[in-house]
Amino acid sequence: MQLDILVFAAHPDDAEPGCGGTILVHTKAGKQVSIIDPTQGEPGTRGTAETRRQEAAAAAAILGLAVRDNLGFADGFFSNDATHQLAVIAKIRQYRPTVVLCNAPHDRHPDHGRAAQLVADACFLSGLTKIITTNEQGIAQTAWRPQVVYHYIQDTCIKPDFVMDISAVMVQKIAAIQAFKTQFYDPTSTEPATYISDKHFLDRNYGRALDLGKPLGFEYAEGFISRRTMGVRSLFDLC
Repeated sequence: MQLDILVFAAHPDDAEPGCGGTILVHTKAGKQVSIIDPTQGEPGTRGTAETRRQEAAAAAAILGLAVRDNLGFADGFFSNDATHQLAVIAKIRQYRPTVVLCNAPHDRHPDHGRAAQLVADACFLSGLTKIITTNEQGIAQTAWRPQVVYHYIQDTCIKPDFVMDISAVMVQKIAAIQAFKTQFYDPTSTEPATYISDKHFLDRNYGRALDLGKPLGFEYAEGFISRRTMGVRSLFDLC
């Protein structure tokens, strides 16, 4: 399988608030998009790794993903080292994406920034032919480097380099977030309250999307950070 877009999300439920709308825009346009969750969210205060797996599958159906994968890294304790880099490289070479989206470069949760750097490093290293990885059958993989890596914005408000119009899919984005029933607001839940289970979390998601879209006349938008200079062939491409 060769993907158009491969999304890495340190935890199941990271991608949906950060770039769920952008995923929907592209899957509805016929693009092949997948998410890889490096961890299972196993130490989370609410729910379990199993419930999170079920919720991730429900969100994947809403987003129209080609596949959703999980690397089984230790939530909170994975490192940007050779072992983890090689595991990410193997997935990049397996799916051969043109575009990679990944966590914010710095954020409230330390896993987010660490995952962002891990993925960015792996995307570069994946293009080096002398780094050897094998697939599940033990067959050597061919080197592959994505054309671009973009970071979606999460809890910390970071000025984006560009925004994506998600006005037409905002309702479905929220539905994908709400697929994670144990993690976000549920008035019937008896589990401990957390930072993201607050009932205003979805209001804040709407508010940020409104703010990001306003300067461009979009009703709702998601913001992204680019690690490279972006260019156009005509000033009218920016109109």
